[in-house]
Amino acid sequence: VLTYVGGYDDQQVTAAIKRELLRDGQIFYIHNRVESIDRAAARIRNLVPQARVSVGHGQMSEDALEQVMLGFWEKEYDILVCTTIVESGLDIPNANTLIVERADMFGLSQLHQIRGRVGRGRERAYAYFLYPPERPLTETAHERLATIAQHSELGAGMFVAMKDLEIRGAGNLLGGEQSGHIAAVGFDLYVRMVSEAVEEYKAQQNGEAVKSEPVETKVDLPVNANIPHDYVTSERLRLEMYRKLAEAHDIAEIGAVTEELMDRYGPPPEPVKQLLAVAGLRVRAREASVAEITQQGRQLRLSPVQLPESKAMRLRRLYPGSIYKEAARVITVPAPMTARVGGKPVRDGELIAWCRELLDVVGG
Repeated sequence: VLTYVGGYDDQQVTAAIKRELLRDGQIFYIHNRVESIDRAAARIRNLVPQARVSVGHGQMSEDALEQVMLGFWEKEYDILVCTTIVESGLDIPNANTLIVERADMFGLSQLHQIRGRVGRGRERAYAYFLYPPERPLTETAHERLATIAQHSELGAGMFVAMKDLEIRGAGNLLGGEQSGHIAAVGFDLYVRMVSEAVEEYKAQQNGEAVKSEPVETKVDLPVNANIPHDYVTSERLRLEMYRKLAEAHDIAEIGAVTEELMDRYGPPPEPVKQLLAVAGLRVRAREASVAEITQQGRQLRLSPVQLPESKAMRLRRLYPGSIYKEAARVITVPAPMTARVGGKPVRDGELIAWCRELLDVVGG
């Protein structure tokens, strides 16, 4: 779509309309004020008397608007003077000229959406975004119009969307300034809590039992567990794999993710194997109703844990120096070392295997 941005000029509008009429095309003329749209249509009739002009807007009755749109589709009219009701869902290949009055009042994404109404056929399309030349443009309006003028090629929608986000900002929900509950819990947890609340409300409305969510398990260990960039090069695909592993609730689901990784990217390197092992440890901890496994210095901490006296004695026998705090439901165990004297802390795969053995003792 050949895009022009400039001040409104009757001669230019007349030339644009006549050029389209010479090739038997049709024109969208956007005037987004219902109270003055008839005057805009009368002005177009005066400029180009030979053109057949119709008017369409959202305050018309359904039948009247349908007749106008059918007439335009069947080429009974050359120009449709209308509001932004035509900005989406309209496909008329014969309409290949777009003229927008007061384009400085539209949003960037809206301008791009409106421009998509032309250029849907084989003919070259023209889009004119006009503003009052006697009035100074605001800085934001100038930036919007400059962006729409510079990016008219196929596939420019992504750039236009990013520029629109840059101009308007992402809002406080995704921005640095947070308030209320979202500031306390963070965006990810906030979204999850809202989702859970919506699901609970739907279940109550439908008379269904509210599904209990599985225990959220935190595993914070010195393990090199990640998906390397050279294994999965796309950031989006890496995030997708991380998400699938985070959502895996049993060993079978982790096995499915493992098979998908091997099928799509080949044998996993060591960091990916350890990531899968951490996911398996998280599942085992969830089965044992353990919500947290963290290493703090030379101590490994598990909570919450409810141990009968027999298991507490067994824990102290198998892991000398371990402490069970019954009131706080917390277990602290000395972190494993490669040797009793002069050894180094156990890391990575060996540490994960050691934690699994500990969970077997704690969880039974």
